Amino acid sequence: MSGPTARPPAALATGLALGLTALLAAMLSLFAWPAATAAPKDVPIVVAGPAQAVGPVSGALGQAMPGAFQVSAVGDRAQAESAVRDQRAYGAIVVGPTGAEVLVTSARSPVVAQLLTQVGAKLGAAQQVAVTTTDVVPLPPSDPRGAGLVAGLLPIVLGGLACAAAGTMLLRQRIWRVVTAGIFAVVGGFVLAALLQGWLGSLTGSLLANAGVLTLGIAAVSFSVLGLETLLGARGLGLGAALVMLFGNALSAASSAPELLPTGWGALGQLLPPGAVNSALRSVAFFDGAGAARPLLVLAIWALVGLVLTLVPGRADKAHAA
Repeated sequence: MSGPTARPPAALATGLALGLTALLAAMLSLFAWPAATAAPKDVPIVVAGPAQAVGPVSGALGQAMPGAFQVSAVGDRAQAESAVRDQRAYGAIVVGPTGAEVLVTSARSPVVAQLLTQVGAKLGAAQQVAVTTTDVVPLPPSDPRGAGLVAGLLPIVLGGLACAAAGTMLLRQRIWRVVTAGIFAVVGGFVLAALLQGWLGSLTGSLLANAGVLTLGIAAVSFSVLGLETLLGARGLGLGAALVMLFGNALSAASSAPELLPTGWGALGQLLPPGAVNSALRSVAFFDGAGAARPLLVLAIWALVGLVLTLVPGRADKAHAA
């Protein structure tokens, strides 16, 4: 009996080219579509001041940018600043007897901070009142645009993927893959924190706390990809790469804010490791941990599920037994 007929080179080349084209189109869609369609939707902000002034300001915001802001009223500037520092709001507009003050937080999102500054200036011009802007939680002067923090996400993702791939190729026993990934996460987390905070000046706060967040982020990527490989084999590596690199990186909103992505996509991005580590790191580095609980829980779940999938006997053991 003759073996299976090999595909003609022309058909194979055509199929490969078309497959790679589909992959290229998917990558462009994932990275370019959220950026091209970015627009504020229900960005939480607060308005503070006398009741007779808060209502018109809220109405003016709704007319100027319908659906862009989710406005809550608070009593005074202290309450407004507290909401901003606790990450319950991206910013605030404080109405006073002689003008208005816009409170922003560039450390949370430079894009939203700039947007609120522009909106405040337009409202002040329309109502002919003076408007000042205060950055309540600014980015470090050494990195005023937060470029280092955004760029720092890529080494986390690529490093975690590389660690998982190298472990599956070079280490036969799964326990040693886990040990390698764990050591890499700890050492890598501290090295990245030292570079981002000590060299680039992109982070503030506790170096140890920042390193802990980065360690958990690397572990979430490495362990989850190892777990998928254990469960699905080589296909698991591809699935893991797609989840954390294509979807996770594209939807992390690290350079903007989740509320600026198309509806639903920003929330999805926060459930994937890149988006979660970005939010957790900003919370710990700039906001004394306020708002860090949810993204840290997301990272812990990814790491734990991946660890369980890697270590619990399953598909890999059956394959070796056969």
